[in-house]
Amino acid sequence: MASSGPSYRSALGNRDFRLLAGALTQSAMGDWAYNIALIVYIYQQTHSAAWVSAGTLGRMIPAFFASPYGGVVAERFERIRVMVTADLIRFCNMIVLTFICATHAPAWLAILVAGVNAVVACAYNPATNAMVPQLVGEEHLAAGNALIETINNVAIIAGPALGAVVLAFGSPAQVMGIDSVTFLLSAALVWRIHARSVPTDVTRDGGPFSQMAVGVRAIVGSSTAALLTSFVVATTLLYGTDTVLFLFLSRDKLGTGAEGYGYLLVALGVGGLLGAAFVNRLAALPRLSLILSAGMIAYAAPTALLVVVHSPTLAFIIEVVRGVATLVVDVLAMTALQRSLAPEMISRVFGVFWALILGGLALGAFITPFLLNIFGLDTSLYLAAFVVPVVVVLVYPKLAALDRIASVTAEQLAPRVGVLGRLDIFAAASQNVLERLAKEVEEVLVDAGQPVLHEGEPADALYVLVEGKLDVSVQGKRRAQPKHIRYMSAPAYVGEIGLLQGIPRTATVTAIEPSQLWRIDGEAFLAALSETNLSPSFVSGLGVRLRRTHPATTVTLPVQRDAADSETATPVSQ
Repeated sequence: MASSGPSYRSALGNRDFRLLAGALTQSAMGDWAYNIALIVYIYQQTHSAAWVSAGTLGRMIPAFFASPYGGVVAERFERIRVMVTADLIRFCNMIVLTFICATHAPAWLAILVAGVNAVVACAYNPATNAMVPQLVGEEHLAAGNALIETINNVAIIAGPALGAVVLAFGSPAQVMGIDSVTFLLSAALVWRIHARSVPTDVTRDGGPFSQMAVGVRAIVGSSTAALLTSFVVATTLLYGTDTVLFLFLSRDKLGTGAEGYGYLLVALGVGGLLGAAFVNRLAALPRLSLILSAGMIAYAAPTALLVVVHSPTLAFIIEVVRGVATLVVDVLAMTALQRSLAPEMISRVFGVFWALILGGLALGAFITPFLLNIFGLDTSLYLAAFVVPVVVVLVYPKLAALDRIASVTAEQLAPRVGVLGRLDIFAAASQNVLERLAKEVEEVLVDAGQPVLHEGEPADALYVLVEGKLDVSVQGKRRAQPKHIRYMSAPAYVGEIGLLQGIPRTATVTAIEPSQLWRIDGEAFLAALSETNLSPSFVSGLGVRLRRTHPATTVTLPVQRDAADSETATPVSQ
């Protein structure tokens, strides 16, 4: 279960996660500074608002279409290598942008390179979202996501300030040059991460469109995934409206001119920093739908106060409150979505997820000028404040039903989870991993004398003995008669060696009496182990069992999440 208290220190205690957080800090700060410099450069070259808009759309539209396949790339290849490659490509792009700005090349060329930069990031973000659960584990997942969001909020505040300072004393080319260094530093930090992902053979799902469709189906086909995604998309859509409304709000109501626009964005970032202090506690509460609904209302509704508020200070405070709410919604929804997904599809789902985020942001920014022209500023503020809360209130009964279904499902799986949790192989597994394995269980009944496994056959599943007794024997190549190795009584498991090593079955297992077993598919088993630290008792027992059947063979285990010094598999001592 998730921790009931804050675990930010524990999350940062993981060396690999610290490196990831450091890399994201570098690139996020540079990104925000680069965005400011790009807009300034385009305006300097064109003195046209339309070209400035084209600079934003030239990045968002390609990224929207590329994001689903970016998730496929992050699934198909090892994710750390994907992230490092993306950083190095973006480093090269920033060098090119530095040259473009220094030579006063046409604005369209800068937009083109910026678009390529945005497309490359489409593989980086899903890879990051998939690596966080692997690095910090179930217990600290909410804290890890909150820290990532905190980095983003700090970047929102400090990045533009850094860009503005450099622009005040220098030029867009200098900002681009500085940003190129941040991507190089980010690549260096990511490369030092020891943990590695296991690539998924996405080609078995068909061509590129079929591979991308896996992520779409995972969201559309699951009420829970669709709900969680819709909450984050809604916050992003409202943020898109904010990016337009803030300009007119600052000019017409607060009297702070264009500078006030930046202050209001900074206030959202400050709220996000404050929200990170307690969001991990909220993640441990059982009624997720209620918390998410309250967060959505708290993010949208305060916008109505801006109709009557003319004090910049009060407006800043309102936006801080909204910043707290949006961080709570984003972190809890993203954390729950990560927990609900199988590891072999998480990157593809987040590829689609980021496409929807970009779509929500673009839609919000696109419709707001029409709302202002048709209804004026006050009515547009009211619409931004109340449309989403009204929808949340109307659909809340269905949202609450999902919580009840999840609770009932957890109760039904509890007996299976209890059995799996007592096995040494799953001793360190999180509640979420155990529940996922429990859902994969296929009950198998065997009669006395019936074989469960045959020596030499392909290893395709793990079998958990729930009731009964089994005999383990080895024929080998030189023996005329099978050699008895041991008897097994419930609870126990068989078949793990072949799966871990990728070799045929090392022994024949036969039921001595009528027995009940649970069959867990091999891919589901290996995916669960990729998120679990193997207990010392399991590791030592594995070596003993292998020595009794195949003394000359050495089993190697995958690198565990807390490994400190090795990027290769860990051999089990014989």
